[in-house]
This record gives sequence, C-alpha cells and structure tokens, in this order.
Amino acid sequence: MQGNDQQTDNGAVLRSGREILLQAFNWESHKHDWWRKLEKKVADIAKSGFTTAWLPPPTNSFAPEGYLPQNLYNLNSSYGSEQLLKALLEKMKQYKVRAMADIVINHRVGTTQGHGGMYNRYDGVPLSWDERAVTSCTGGLGNRSTGDNFNGVPNIDHTQHFVRKDITAWLQWLRKNVGFQDFRFDFARGYSPKYVKEYIEGAKPIFSVGEYWDSCNYNGHFLEYNQDSHRQRIVNWIDLTGQLSAAFDFTTKGILQEAVKGQFWRLRDPQGKPPGVLGWWPSRAVTFIDNHDTGSTQAHWPFPSDHIMEGYAYLLTHPGMPTVFYDHFYDWGNSIHEQIVKLIDIRKHQDIHSRSSIRIFEAQPNLYSAIIGEKVCMKIGDGSWCPAGKEWTLATSGHRYAVWQK
Repeated sequence: MQGNDQQTDNGAVLRSGREILLQAFNWESHKHDWWRKLEKKVADIAKSGFTTAWLPPPTNSFAPEGYLPQNLYNLNSSYGSEQLLKALLEKMKQYKVRAMADIVINHRVGTTQGHGGMYNRYDGVPLSWDERAVTSCTGGLGNRSTGDNFNGVPNIDHTQHFVRKDITAWLQWLRKNVGFQDFRFDFARGYSPKYVKEYIEGAKPIFSVGEYWDSCNYNGHFLEYNQDSHRQRIVNWIDLTGQLSAAFDFTTKGILQEAVKGQFWRLRDPQGKPPGVLGWWPSRAVTFIDNHDTGSTQAHWPFPSDHIMEGYAYLLTHPGMPTVFYDHFYDWGNSIHEQIVKLIDIRKHQDIHSRSSIRIFEAQPNLYSAIIGEKVCMKIGDGSWCPAGKEWTLATSGHRYAVWQK
C-alpha cells in the first residue's frame, strides 16, 4: 500500500472532486485518549462515506491542543503515543480513509533563549534552528514576515532556504514514514502561499487544504450581503499556491449561518450563483459549518445549533467538498448522525461532486431551493416548495429541509 501511495497522481483527487471530509476532533479531544478513541470509530467513519479524516496536530506541543509545536519529530502528544497514532493510521489505511495531518508551520516555540533574551532558538531538538529562523517582527534575526503575525510565540521565517529545506523534509517524513496522506495548513494567513506551493510540490500530499481565515464584511453586527472581497482573498490565496491547494470556504460558513435564521436571500449572489468560494471556484472550496475554533468549547463564531441540519443539507447537496464536524456527527445524538449519513449516501449515489452544476430556484427570506447536477433537488427553510415533475421522489427530509432525487 505504502508503495502505491507514493505513485499516486497528486492532482487526481482535485480533478475527481468527490471528497467528503470528517474533522475528527474538537478543542477538548486531547483530554480523551484520542488516538485510541478514534481507532474504534474508523470502521464507522469508512462506512459513513468519508474519504479523509482530518486529525489534530500529531507532534509534541507546548499547549495540549497541539498548536504550539516545539519538537516536530516527536510524535508523543496529549492525543496519545506515537505507537497509538501509528496503529490508528494503519487501521485507517485498511479501511481506505485517508489521514490528514494538521500542519502547524507558521510558528514554533523555542527551546532556549537567544537574541534579545527571547526563546527564539531551537537547541537540543531536531531542526535545531538559530535566531535566523524566526521573523524579525517576532523577536528573531530573520526577515520580516511574509504574512500576518501569530502573536506571543516566535513566527517562522519561510524566506530562509534552510528552513524550507527542513520543513519539506519533515513533511516528506510525515508522508512516507508516518503514513499521513493529506495536509491541512494551519494559519495560512501567516506566510506567503508560494511556500505552500513549494511544500506541496516537495512532499506530494494526495490532497491539501489551507485555513485562510479572515473576517467577513460586517456593518456593525450586520453581515453585509456582498462578500465578494472576502471570497476573492481566499481565491487569491488558492491561486498563489499554484492552484495545488484547496481552501476552507469561510465565506460560505459566514453567509450560511446568517441565512438559516430567516435570511435565505443571502444564498444567491447578484450573478445568481452561490455566494461563497463554492460559487466561484467549487473544485477548490472545502465547505464546513463549524470547526474546533468556530464551534466546540471555543465557540468563536458558532453556527446556530438548532439549524445545523439545514446547514448540512446545503453542504452535502452542493458543489465544493463538504466537511462534517466531529461534534455534530458523534456527540449530538443518533438522529443527527443518521441524517448526515443519509445525505452523504444521496450525494454518493447521485454522484454529486465539487464541480456539479447548480441552478438556484428560490432565495426568499424563509426559503432556499436549488437543483444540483440535474439529479438532486433540495430546499431549506420554513417555506413550502417541491420540484415540479413526476420524475422526482423525496429522498430524505428533516426539520426545515428536504431533498429529492430522480
């Protein structure tokens, strides 16, 4: 398996566009013997139809959640030992669910004090960089950052050749030796996307997605109707990765979570298309309604909890590549788990993919409806609607949503 895996054409997954992701953790997972807990769920994850499961950062970290890495080659983390991680990855491989590594390379906690008395050296661990590896804006002797700063810890200077060489070698190790196949790039605003391109070309993940998260356009607390500048920034980021990486569709999340509160007019842009990244570049848009930052116990920007099935009815019938959040799938009760599985089933059987065509019929305050791939019809909201024609049969329905198929 490992051998064939290396030969995989890295563009094949993007061209096919049939990915369905599970974010397989939340902000509290590190407290729950996570690698062992997930291993017991692999069979269900595979049976449910997920192609890839995004795992939390696997390396030693200063904070238990994994986002303050220090020794990148140490795979003993608060999620479990290296041995347990490898057992999980082996089981995922048997069940043909790809493992996505959370790649945290914008910042790294130092081991020793250097220039200016800051912890900006990495002595005594692999990748033993000196102060030149840290950007001058975060207390190092490197160049200025090529993106936004992640405050409070040394930010890595990706303009340095030795840094990129070491990161590429580490990513290759995660691919070839550890057994990760996909990458999720954390805090992608922190460094230039041209480096993401270089890392993807060097390590050849099967699929990559970047977290380019910045704020939607608000007027006070009111989300503006037009979010074109927001999705344009995400599109620009994808473009500058050489189009090799997909990106999380934060625009769709921001709009959809307002729309479900009775503002479904938001779900059609002035050109009649879906208003998120999926309306412009669906083959690179990874859609989601919540993650470990926006939802979970952090709840920085949560989707309204009584509307999540409308959210999934939208994501799982629409173009783009949908993501299901662990909490919703495993912690919110059997009924929601079953409803999501049913929607995934319909998506697979009707062969809806990232580039499927879409025609929006209704985008009223209380009703949204659309036909996707000419094979699936759906509606969300309180308004009543159903497709015309005898060829349509109801495939599934639930609170404020319904899906028909031919």
